[in-house]
Amino acid sequence: MPARGGVTAALAVRSGFTGVDDIFSGPDNYFEAYAPGARPELMIEQLGQRFEIARTNVKKWTVGSPIQAPLDAMSNIFAKRPVDVDEVKTIIVRLAHTEVRTVNNRDMPDICLQPMIAVMLLDKTASFKAAHDQPRMSDPAVLRQRAKVQLVESEELEPTRQAIVKITLNDGIVLSDRVSAVRGTVDNPMPRDEIIRKARDLCEPIIGKGQTEALVTRVFALEGLANVRDLRGLLQRS
Repeated sequence: MPARGGVTAALAVRSGFTGVDDIFSGPDNYFEAYAPGARPELMIEQLGQRFEIARTNVKKWTVGSPIQAPLDAMSNIFAKRPVDVDEVKTIIVRLAHTEVRTVNNRDMPDICLQPMIAVMLLDKTASFKAAHDQPRMSDPAVLRQRAKVQLVESEELEPTRQAIVKITLNDGIVLSDRVSAVRGTVDNPMPRDEIIRKARDLCEPIIGKGQTEALVTRVFALEGLANVRDLRGLLQRS
């Protein structure tokens, strides 16, 4: 959308439209129109020291935002102890009320918590393909695990994106994890290898393994790129 807006503005100027020299000052400026109580001085706070691009959130899982923390919690549990699907009795997921409302028993897999938890239990990960596989929502294997999932509203977690997941096994053992900062956010950033792993998951089915590796290498050496057009070939199907 920002790119489209920029192109639209350039086309408007080329067509003869005029505008103001500075949209942030003078009468009826941007702040007065959109945020009358804004503090414009914050725009230059720590200028040259804090770079917002470095604080960008990168989703680890390609699912709706409220499902991020529960999948993180499942991944954390699996990292501590192997869990076989047949030994799981119940999985209780606690989320804030507003989060529950967004992801409870929805029709689309990537915004429906219950099947995504079931897929995570089966696959021990949640790929882009799995998160967008509509027919798999009706797979008997997924339905069996989905029946074990209970989504509970928690006042304790309001109004954050936190999650508490508790897995109870058939022998009574309880495995639990609480995620306070979602993986990929500024408070819990993904290391480079996790970002590359996600890029591979998204890109390889489209442009192939070799081209994906070349793209990853080029992106992490972007400062040495003479012309951004050189990226075009790596972003297209061969």
